[in-house]
Amino acid sequence: QVQLVESGGGLVQAGGSLRLSCAASGRTFSTYAMGWFRQAPGKEREFVGAISRGGVSTYYADSVKGRFTISRDNVKNKMYLQMNSLKPEDTAVYFCAALKGDWGTRDTSGYDYWGQGTQVTVSS
Repeated sequence: QVQLVESGGGLVQAGGSLRLSCAASGRTFSTYAMGWFRQAPGKEREFVGAISRGGVSTYYADSVKGRFTISRDNVKNKMYLQMNSLKPEDTAVYFCAALKGDWGTRDTSGYDYWGQGTQVTVSS
């Protein structure tokens, strides 16, 4: 069992930055690939990016590529999402998710555990 807790959300002006954290419980964090997703009001949950369980490989949705960076610290059992050059369309609830295995996926159904989400609001 893995419990995930996101933090770091808030209100920021367009062009600004935020850093989200995802803290995982348990001793098996390094056996999970991790992903970030987001969901805006009235929209489906969408993939933001993912990181391999060792932290070597990452990949991103085209909409955030070059602006967002995912990293993880397997000693601290944490994953991060650094968000730069934020746009109003980045406004959403951001979720972290864990997948047992080496690689993440864009598919929400591939993940075993989810956090409760943290709100990010970008004002224009």
